[in-house]
Formats: sequence, C-alpha cells, structure tokens
Amino acid sequence: MEKQKTILGLTEKEVIERKKKGEVNILEEKNIKSNWEIISDNIFTLFNLYNFLIAIALTIVGAYSNLVFMLIIILNVCIGTFQEIHAKNMVSKLSVLTVSKVDVIRNGKEIKINIDELVLDDITILNMGNQICSDSVVLDGKVEVNESLLTGESDTIVKRPEDKLFSGSYVVSGKCYAKVEKVGKDNFAAQIAQKSKKHKKVNSELLNSMKKVTNITSFIIIPVGILLFLQAFFFRGELLKSSVISTSAALLGMLPKGLVLLISISLATGVIKLAKKKVLVQDLYSVETLAHVDTLCLDKTGTITEGKMQVSNVDIFNNKIMPISVDKALSAFVAEMGDNNATFEALKEYFQEKDRYEVVDKTTFSSERKWSSITFKGIGSIVVGAPEKLMDKSNFIMPEEKMELQKSGKRVLLLGFSKDIVEEGILPSLEIVATIELSDPLRKNAKEMLGFFKNEGVMVKIISGDNPLTVSSISKQAGLEDYESYIDLSKIENDEEIIDLVDEYSIFARVSPNQKSLIVQALQSKGHTVAMTGDGVNDVIALRQADCSITLPEASDVAKQVSQIVLLNSDFSVLKDVLMEGRRVVNNVTNVARIFFIKTLYSVMLSILNIITYTAFPFIPIQITLIDLAIEGYTSFFISFEPNGKQIKESFLKSVLKNALPYSLVIIINIITLYLTAPALNISVENMTTIMYYVIGFTSILAVIRVCRPFNKMRVFLCSTTAVGFFAAAFLFKELLHLSSLGMQELIIFLITSVLGTVLILIKNFIFKKYES
Repeated sequence: MEKQKTILGLTEKEVIERKKKGEVNILEEKNIKSNWEIISDNIFTLFNLYNFLIAIALTIVGAYSNLVFMLIIILNVCIGTFQEIHAKNMVSKLSVLTVSKVDVIRNGKEIKINIDELVLDDITILNMGNQICSDSVVLDGKVEVNESLLTGESDTIVKRPEDKLFSGSYVVSGKCYAKVEKVGKDNFAAQIAQKSKKHKKVNSELLNSMKKVTNITSFIIIPVGILLFLQAFFFRGELLKSSVISTSAALLGMLPKGLVLLISISLATGVIKLAKKKVLVQDLYSVETLAHVDTLCLDKTGTITEGKMQVSNVDIFNNKIMPISVDKALSAFVAEMGDNNATFEALKEYFQEKDRYEVVDKTTFSSERKWSSITFKGIGSIVVGAPEKLMDKSNFIMPEEKMELQKSGKRVLLLGFSKDIVEEGILPSLEIVATIELSDPLRKNAKEMLGFFKNEGVMVKIISGDNPLTVSSISKQAGLEDYESYIDLSKIENDEEIIDLVDEYSIFARVSPNQKSLIVQALQSKGHTVAMTGDGVNDVIALRQADCSITLPEASDVAKQVSQIVLLNSDFSVLKDVLMEGRRVVNNVTNVARIFFIKTLYSVMLSILNIITYTAFPFIPIQITLIDLAIEGYTSFFISFEPNGKQIKESFLKSVLKNALPYSLVIIINIITLYLTAPALNISVENMTTIMYYVIGFTSILAVIRVCRPFNKMRVFLCSTTAVGFFAAAFLFKELLHLSSLGMQELIIFLITSVLGTVLILIKNFIFKKYES
C-alpha cells in the first residue's frame, strides 16, 4: 500500500488549532536587522559619542556658532540610515524568492508550504538536499543525514523509523516521512542552528581597519584632550570658553567623521545595485570580500554547464544476465529510488515509471559513494553509478569509444547487476550490463565568464565529483587554458597531499564533499582569498569554509542558507558585476580615505606639538567643520559612486596612511615654519592662524586633485568646485570663521608656503612612483 494512503497528516482544522496555540515554526529571533536596529547602529557609535560630548562642552560655554559640525553628523547619520534601510528592503523583497519550502502531507495530500507555516505534528517529506527545519521523528523510510552544522562532524548518520532528526541538519541521501515534534524556539539548539545557517564572522578589511582606527583614536583623544584643556585653562590662564573651543577643535580634527558611514553607504549602494540585477546579497560585507578574491572555485555542474542532464544513449552489453530487460530494470529502479539530483531526474525522464517490483533493500546515492542500488525480490540487485566505482567490483573494461565520450565532455554511468543483496553500503561482485550516456549543455556565457576572471587576475579552480576526462573536456570547451591540468582526487590516499596539489592543478575531479572543503582550506592557508560556488548538499561544507559563498535559487535548501550571495537569475556571468561592485567600494573608499586621514594625522601631530611647546591649538571647531564639509565630505561622497574595477593590491590602512602621511607632514612643516618666522616678520597671531588655515585648505585640495586622477569632466568639476568653494566660503564668512583679511606680505608668505608644499608633494609622488615601479 502506498505511503500517501496510510499517512494522512493533519486536517485543516487541526492546523488552525495549532496556529491559534502558537505551535508554529516561527523563530522569534530575526536574522535581518530591524529599522530600529539600523537607526541605532548608525546613531550609537563611539565616534558619534565623542562628537556629542564635544557638542555638550561647547554648548555649556555658549560657543553656539562652533556647533555647526553637528549638522554634518546628523546629515551623515540620516543618509547612512536611509541607504541601509533601502538596501534592507531591497534584500527583503528578493529574499521572498528564496524562502525555503517543505513538502508536507495534509488531508492525505502532498503540498508545499513555507517552513514558517509548519505546525506541530505536521508530517514532512524529506528528500536529498532538504534541510530539516524542525526537530522530528522518522515515521517511514531511511535517510542519511549530515549534522555538521550542529556538531561540526561531517560524517553522515543513517536515520531509520523512530530515529530523531534535528533542525539545522540536512539530508544527504534517501527519502523519509517524519513527524514534527518541536517548532520554532523549542527546536534543539535553535539558537545555534540559526547562527550556523545565516551568520559567519564578518570578514571585512574596511570594518576591521576602522575598528583599529577607533581603538587608536580612543587611546589618544582622551589623554590629549585632558592635557590641552589643563594647559589652556589652568597653566596659561585662558578663559573657560576659549580653552574648551581650542581643545574641541583639536579633538574634532582627530576624528575621521563620516568615513565609517561612507563605507556603510558605499556597501549599501552596492547591495541596491546588485539587487536590481537579481543578485541577493545576504551579507552586506560579502560584496567587499568578493572584491579581494583572487581564487574562484567553480562547481562544473550548474556553473560551467546548465545543470540540465539528459540521457543521450544507452548501450546494452548483455541483456541476458538479468531476469528482466534493461528498460524494465531501470524504470523500476528510478520509480523506487526517490533521489532528486540532476542525474536521477534525467534518468526518470528517460526511463518512464512503468514497472514496479517488491523492494528488499535500497542504498541511495551519495557524493561519497557515487553509486546507488536497489535489491528487488526475486530479481537481484540493480546498481547504477560511476564507472570507477563499479569496475572495481567487476571484470569490465571500459570500451575505448566510451573513454572518448568522456573526453568529449559526456558523463558515462554503468548499470551493474548482482544476484546478491547490497548490504550496509558494500557492493558485491557485479556484472556490467550497460552504459548510460548523459550530456549537460555548456552555459552560453561560460567562456565569457572564465575569460573575464582570467583578465582580472582571478585564478579559477574547477572542482567536480565527475570523471576527470569529462571535467577536462567541459573546461576546454569553456575556454579554460589549463584544461589539461587535472587530477583524480579519488586516487589520493592521504588528504594532507591536497595542500601541495592546490597550486599545481586547475581541475580537481572525483572530489568528495570533505575534499572540497580541504581544497578551500589549503588555498586559504597559502594566503588566497577564496570564493566558492555550489548548489548541492555536497558543496555545503566548502561553501561555509570559503571567504565568499555563492549559489543559485534552485540550489538545495541548506546551500542557499549558508551562502552569502544568491544569483536569482541562475546566471553566474553576473559574478563579474558583483566583483566590480566590490572593487568599486574598496577602491573608492581607500582612495578618498586619505583625505579624511590627512586631518586626523596633522591634528594628532599638531596637538602633541602644542602640548610640548606649551601653545594653544590654533584653530576652532567651525573652521574644522568647513574642511569636513567642503573638502572631505563633498568630494568623497561623489567619488565613492564612480566605477572603479582596478585590482586591489594593498591593504586598506597601509594604502591610506602611506598616501595621507606626506600631506599631513607638509602641513606640519609649514605650520612650524610659520610659528618660527611670524614673530620676526611682525605677523599677528590672527593673521598667522589665517595663513595656517589657508595652507591646510590648499594642501588638502592637492590631495583631492591627486584622488581625482585620472581626470574626467566630473572630476575636473569636483576639483574646481572644491577649491573655489573652500576659499570662497573662507573669504565670505571670515567673520563667522574668525579669519582675518590678509595683507600683501601675508599673501606672499601663503603663496611661498603653498609652492613649498606643492614641491614637496611632487617630490613624494615622484619617489613613490619610482619605488613602486
């Protein structure tokens, strides 16, 4: 009697009753940030706290005109929050397309529902590739389950009737009917399961670099601020208001305001752009990670090929070995097997389900075994699998023409027969009855994709469970230059050898799921940043290990859950857009960050110089705010959106500090020169401060010009408006900015220091260029 007739499942009334009781598989903890969490994360930052405390101090002493910097902070927070919420909403809309479904029996019928619609006592149907979404007990059938997402162990466990199934694990092979015993937060280790499915430690160089900057700034800003204030108020006898104003200006200059928000805005913009191209980015920082990728591990089936297997030919060698014909044997085999991978879907379509026989024993397909079998009562065991596995148990020698077919890219399976029962996954001696030929069309854009990554300096590794000759042939058709550089990993006796093989070969065939992960680990141990594509349960361990994991919407449930990027159009060629978007973010943020860090570096150096020389910090907050707005924020905001697909060769902090430090040193040299020469030239303190301020603006504009190279119309416009805007604002609002009108002598000094600064910068650029070449 068929299972559907004996297992009726819940009635509609019973489902409604359980929903009313709250016995539904809904987790209270959400993986997506709420709007309030986004707002909170943008407002409650350490940088914002420092700015807020400075604002309180200025308010207390009545220095209201110097509070303008808070408008920039508020504007930055608003823009960052809006962009992140917009990105979240885009992702939420796309996520609907990838919501995991589960097959259940209700009212005696099989239906498909969302996992959050599952209720207590539901009867689920679990097949290969399904993730177990609720703690259950097996009612009927047999499955092999991988519980590595919960236990960390990758060994498969056989589950039979009355055995427990735990949420977060997934079915490697077989089919079963299971009754839901727990839902939602009551599931075993629900918190662990949720974290393992969605969350990986954020691996963001930009974020980690800014954390370092925050920690260093925090270490400096508090003691320096205290010393500056104590010197000004207690030792130099300045008024409380002027002491607070000068100290606040020094501290504000040290804070690279807006840079963290600029990073968030840039990443959120990238997510929005990719969402419009039907790319679901489940982890904001994976856009940045892919920009750093130098090695891409591609699964052959579904990535280079379409993943649509078709049986093209069946050659029968001896039809008299079995008591039934090959057609009857295979139609009965596919009718009872219940596997749902691409190969068996092709077999089902070719061998229609006509004949049924009583099943004595069944071993479902797994990536480790690479074969499956059914023992029929009164007939014997039918085995279908990879030639290498079945030939080991027979005297069969593969005909030369079949070898040539494998070389041409076709997959060849063997049909074996034995009168003995296949027990505990161990094959008896076999007679090979037939070969089954399958083809999988090459993706139209496969050549374009591989060519693109080669040109961009990304090393491509093809990883497959298929025959090495087949993988090599497909790779050749796809345009992989190293198509002859392949190895059969099933012949590797010690997995430790993989470490030495990853740089030597481009194609890895007959790879087990555990070996896929070892390949990724070996590449990472050699300093590579690795992206991995995959769509099946055999890819899960490697997807979790990779720095960036990518899959398709039709992938297995668990593959979608652990992947950071889902390509909703099932088109891997869009990966070039993801790569370029990540490079845009990293390159542009790295490029403009030097403008922010110039002020941070010279403010720290100047503050320490003031403490040593017992002098006051020469600037006030509103002057710092004009630099923040007219030079840093204005240029950086527009530059961050420009395309920039250059390969990333340097770390963020190293590049930024290397490029910012010379400009900061030029500013400090000019300020020291002015401190030393001003008394001799009878230049007043007000005029000296104005010259210093103009020198800072001019030198920072030189950095803007450097950032804008190579020039285009928009960049010329940005440079021009930055320079004109800054000096025009400084002149028009000189009273508000507490700047004086300069005489001819002061203007000449400003021009001399500007020329000196320009010469020093040009010398620096020449030396760096010569050193880099």
